[in-house]
Amino acid sequence: MPPSPTNHDRTAIETSEATPLLSDAEAVPLALPVDQSHPLGDVVDGSEDADEEEGNPLPRTQILLLCYTSCMSPIAFFSIFPYINFMIEKVGNVDKEDVGFYSGLIESLFSLTQMCVMIFWGKASDRFGRKPVLVTSLLGLAVATTLFGMSQSLWQMVLFRCLAGIFAGTIVTVRTMLSENSTKHTQARAFSLFAFFSNMGIFIGPLIGGALERPAEKYTSTFGKAQFWHDYPYVLPNIFTSAIALSAAITTMLFVKETLHIHRDNNKKKAAKPIMSAWELANYPGVLKVLVIYNYIMFLAFMFTAVFPVAQYTPVALGGLGFSPGLIAACTALNGVSQASWLLIVFPVLHKRIGTGRILWWCGILWPVLFAIAPLCNLILRYELTAFFWSTMPIVLVLGSGAAMTFTGMQLAVNDISPSHESLGTLNAIALAANSGTRAVAPALATSIYAIGVKYRILGGQLFWVLQVILALGFFVLLKILPEKARGDVKRHQDGRT
Repeated sequence: MPPSPTNHDRTAIETSEATPLLSDAEAVPLALPVDQSHPLGDVVDGSEDADEEEGNPLPRTQILLLCYTSCMSPIAFFSIFPYINFMIEKVGNVDKEDVGFYSGLIESLFSLTQMCVMIFWGKASDRFGRKPVLVTSLLGLAVATTLFGMSQSLWQMVLFRCLAGIFAGTIVTVRTMLSENSTKHTQARAFSLFAFFSNMGIFIGPLIGGALERPAEKYTSTFGKAQFWHDYPYVLPNIFTSAIALSAAITTMLFVKETLHIHRDNNKKKAAKPIMSAWELANYPGVLKVLVIYNYIMFLAFMFTAVFPVAQYTPVALGGLGFSPGLIAACTALNGVSQASWLLIVFPVLHKRIGTGRILWWCGILWPVLFAIAPLCNLILRYELTAFFWSTMPIVLVLGSGAAMTFTGMQLAVNDISPSHESLGTLNAIALAANSGTRAVAPALATSIYAIGVKYRILGGQLFWVLQVILALGFFVLLKILPEKARGDVKRHQDGRT
């Protein structure tokens, strides 16, 4: 692999999970004098440009508008979870034993569709502008979501879900615009807010789906009087979701500022850089290493999120926790609040003090802890140490949730390795396309491994978790190849300030 570019080469701030996931949810080196380099470039100790950049405030209105838009993708993705299996059975006329297969198929095709179009949206945003791509994606997502709710057969469900996946431009474009609205000193706060709002979308989506599906049966005095809601029992949550997408499109058109040409305008003396192809970007020094590390940790995360709810449901005797639905909900809520706190409060402070690379190193310690929670809790419950379990498990879960900082840290690593702002959207699209491909296969692989371990009592039913801990240790190995340019090391001015 060629050596990483020098500090003068840094020009980009670009970005996963989201999120989910996940999420969600990135030429040639520039060898310019410091006073002509990108305004979001490296801080050169003691320079006037560094002080000027450090004093640039975060444009909170733009950031909050973009964060509101970022909620749209996780809301659309997760809102169908409460009713998708029932919809497949009733609307698709599928036998109960086959529902799980088709449910997984629909979501896998959704992710595969996103993977196929992500680079297209990234290149389109680099060529035509961020704002047109963002508005087009939101409008397309609104239409596709409503059509999905009105599906009257299984093939229509598959078709319209894939159509929603096609309009994945929001994922890549929002991250790019967040990067271009922030500086080296404010990007950690910007992406912490982004991660927080994305988690809120994951939380709100299922609430919308669960509350509004089959309204004619649940709210007979209002919706029950109209035949439309009887004919289309699952359209209301999708209409509500589409309304949110439409509102995001309107706020984007009216208030969000285009960012593609900001840096070109600020550097009129520079010749415009040609937009790099996906192949050129992948071969740019350091990019492939960052993408490999990014996708590796997303693979571990997708595996965990697929299996942990199943482990909570599985009886203690079979290696699980034997939680009731209420306890599963409480555990999920605690995990969500903990992640939000780490991302919104702790991450920006840590990033300012120790930089991206060291945060990733500390998160590497937390990942094995997170994966060890389920088997350790099972062991405690087997010995009926209930008091000890409830006094320690919540604390360990809160601690393990800090591993979520990895996602924002890797987004910033993608930011810093980007060769130029002209290629921001395309690079981010490559990263997210890889994530979408991983999300299409990781959950099925994870649940299969877990089911085999439970069925054949391999390692007391803990086969999956043992493998996860081993794979988590591999993250440490990969961090050794993280390019210096992507580490975001904290530099100190001559007067000792960071």
